[in-house]
Amino acid sequence: MEKIELYLNSLPDWQRTNLELFRKLLHEVSPTIVEDFKWNVPVFLLGRKMFFAMSAFKAHTKYNFIGNGASLEDPKTLFNNGLDSKKSRSIDLREGETIDVVALKSLIKAAVS
Repeated sequence: MEKIELYLNSLPDWQRTNLELFRKLLHEVSPTIVEDFKWNVPVFLLGRKMFFAMSAFKAHTKYNFIGNGASLEDPKTLFNNGLDSKKSRSIDLREGETIDVVALKSLIKAAVS
C-alpha cells in the first residue's frame, strides 16, 4: 500500500527496519492480511477486524496487538506496554534493541488463530 510505503520511507533507518520486520512477519503468518492506513499509522485487518497496528515515535517503534492482545500468552514476555489494557497489548522497541523473532512470530500466530 502506497501510504504505508510513504510512511516507512519517511522514518529513520532503525525505525523503518523495526516496522518492516513486523509487517513482513504479519504477511508470512497470515498471507490474507489486509493493509490499511488509519489514524496516520499502518493497520492490518483480517476480514473486517483490525488485529494489528504499527507506529513510530521519537524514541521507539510500537507493535500493537489490537483486540485480543491481552488474552495472548506471552511466555517470552515480549509485551512491554499496555499491560493494564483489558483488550490490547504492545511491544515498544527503542533504537538498538532487538526482539526474539521466533517468539514474535508465535505471538502473531496466536493472535490470528
